Amino acid sequence: MTATPPVPPLSAEEEAVMRALGRLMLVLPRSLNHDLERGQRMALSEYSVLRHLSESEGGLMRMSELAQACDMSLSGMTRLAAKLEASGYVKRIKCEDDARGWNAVLTPQGLARLQEAWPTHLVSVRRRIFDHLGDLDLPSLAKALDAIAGDV
Repeated sequence: MTATPPVPPLSAEEEAVMRALGRLMLVLPRSLNHDLERGQRMALSEYSVLRHLSESEGGLMRMSELAQACDMSLSGMTRLAAKLEASGYVKRIKCEDDARGWNAVLTPQGLARLQEAWPTHLVSVRRRIFDHLGDLDLPSLAKALDAIAGDV
C-alpha cells in the first residue's frame, strides 16, 4: 500500500476564495430569485425552465434532460412543469420515440412570459454579478468556473 502524500494547507488567499465561493453559492441564487419574485412574481426555477426551453431546438426538451439542465430532480421538474402547464407556459407531450418518456414544450405564452421577465432578470444579474467583477478577465473566469463545476 502506498502512502498518500500530505496535502498542503490552504493559503490565506485560497481560504478566502473558498469561503467567498461557499457564501456565493448560497446567497446568489436566493438573491436572483428574490429579484424575480419581487419584480415579476416568478421564481428563478420557473425562469430557468422557460429559458432552457427557449434555447432548445423547437422549444422542446425531454423532461429528464430539462431536469438535468435546471439541476433539479425529475420529480421536482414534474411538479414545476405541471405548475407552468397550468399557467399555459408549457405543454407536456408524450415522446414520439419512447412511449414512457415525456417532453416539455414551450408555448407562445411561455415565450412571451420569458420575454416579459427577461429585463428584470438582466438588471438583477448585472447588479448582483457583473457590477462587482470590474476588469476581471471574463473568459478566464468562465473557464475556471466551468472547470470547477465539471469536476463534481
